[in-house]
Amino acid sequence: MRNLSLWPIGNCQVSALIDDTGTFVWGCAPRIDGDPLFCGLLEPRSDGESALGEWRITLENQDKVEQRYLGNTPILSTRITDTDGGAIEILDFCPRFPRSGRMYRPVAFVRIVRPVSGAPRMRVRLNPAKNWGSEAAERTNGTNHIRYLLKPQPLRLTTDAPIGHVLEGRAFRVEKAHHFFLGPDEPFVGNVGHTLAAMLHQTSDEWRLWVRGLAIPLEWQKVVIRAAITLKLCQHEETGAIVAAMTTSIPEAASSGRNWDYRYCWIRDAYYTVQALNRLGALDVLENYLSYLRNIVDEAQGGHIQPLYTVNGDPKLEEWVAEGLAGYRGMGPVRVGNAAYTQIQHDAYGQIVLSNVQAFFDERLLRKATTDDFTALERVGARAFEMYDQPDAGLWEFRTRTSVHTYSSVMCWAACDRLAKAADAMGLDERASYWRERADEVRAVIEEKAWHAGEERFAATFGGDELDASLLQLIDMQFLGRDDPRFLATFAAVEKGLRRGEHMLRYAAEDDFGLPETAFNFCTFWLIEALHLVGREEEARALYLNMLERRTPAGLLSEDTDFTTGELWGNYPQTYSLVGLINCAGLLSRPWSAIR
Repeated sequence: MRNLSLWPIGNCQVSALIDDTGTFVWGCAPRIDGDPLFCGLLEPRSDGESALGEWRITLENQDKVEQRYLGNTPILSTRITDTDGGAIEILDFCPRFPRSGRMYRPVAFVRIVRPVSGAPRMRVRLNPAKNWGSEAAERTNGTNHIRYLLKPQPLRLTTDAPIGHVLEGRAFRVEKAHHFFLGPDEPFVGNVGHTLAAMLHQTSDEWRLWVRGLAIPLEWQKVVIRAAITLKLCQHEETGAIVAAMTTSIPEAASSGRNWDYRYCWIRDAYYTVQALNRLGALDVLENYLSYLRNIVDEAQGGHIQPLYTVNGDPKLEEWVAEGLAGYRGMGPVRVGNAAYTQIQHDAYGQIVLSNVQAFFDERLLRKATTDDFTALERVGARAFEMYDQPDAGLWEFRTRTSVHTYSSVMCWAACDRLAKAADAMGLDERASYWRERADEVRAVIEEKAWHAGEERFAATFGGDELDASLLQLIDMQFLGRDDPRFLATFAAVEKGLRRGEHMLRYAAEDDFGLPETAFNFCTFWLIEALHLVGREEEARALYLNMLERRTPAGLLSEDTDFTTGELWGNYPQTYSLVGLINCAGLLSRPWSAIR
């Protein structure tokens, strides 16, 4: 049965998920939001012996599989042993390293198979799919390669393994290393074995150097490093976009119909991602993302900002169902695109400003923000001020109802507040006063309209009484202080209403699909942060350690957890959840001075 014990590899252009047998089961080309050539995770309807949408390497009489990442890299080592003690090691990665003055990150996947012991007999089956799992890619072959006629661009497998054996899926003895390069449809120049060995070394060096520059906490270093590497893999470096997850249509709960395509750039999710990586000093991700945002703001021309865009910045993401795929464990539908792009979500204005504001202060950036950038952001702020008290779908993207959501309104306040601070930094006194006045006006309305006087706490909507985990973000957004009695009262109500043992719900009321059946992992991390902030440190650490136990063998989390069984559900790996791993480690870790 399929599960989420999946190991991501990638190079910030393409990525793939490898299951606990060492099989490629998910991966799109030529971008992360493209057509999946590997789609076995979502059960092609023509599946079976053909292994459609998979790249399998197995041994005859296979016994056990052991997997690990090479230290501080997304390079996966899979060791497969047969019943006679014969063993191979597979090294899987996507090349990424500087070359010719730029980053070499081709649409390519590399597999290096090395004999370890005995006389193992290996079988290689590569059967890419096209048109969303509806058919296998046609193929042609030469002496040392196989061409797969994929769209929009074909791919070529270059190898020093016997081509006939690969084409026919025939087993053969592994007596030396074999190399596989699935990449652009062009002649492979040079010795494939020597070249891929060099690529492995260069890719490893590039990732280790990147990790070396991170400012990590004393405790849980491996947790933070793995989360940071995976967050970086979620950035489409060509444009700077950051996707919410690598997958589509992993249900939020079994047979729930809550199956969404997360392979796009949500302004909200990306904000939290760069916020977490900023805390680690990974400024390259921020700088690339700010470039993406500047283009989004230019296109909007001060008008409506969508909640999400494609990784190329395309605003249109029409949602449809891929009939060729049955879905994760057969639990369809498999959705492509996301109709949330049509929704009104006013918090996006705040998240754009908050993502940009560091660029007005940080002297390390290669491109500090300019007065032109400030002027462009003022158009976003004007839109935030215009819309802060208007109904929207909210951050949980309700499809059938709208309200004036407190979280969205506070994000609009944050846009005005941070513009005032940016203006101060730029020496623009008149603009600073202008935005401070607007921030004060928005604050006054929120404090009146979102306040539930009967219970003396904030509510999730203006004039309502709903509880929402996002109310725990009032401190992070600097709207309230940790000692503010209004926050303490709100936290107490949220914890009582939404906490389920070791987990936190987004909300407990029915939505478009009924009552929630799983906990939202990011909200559990918000709970951990709040516990720390109110001084319940031991409880916060215990809850964090419990969340660490929920991680997959790859050290990652999906979007949701069944709060009864503990099983992971939802798209994977989920940037929100990885952000929680990083942020809480930073808050809870002992200081470095503890070892001095």
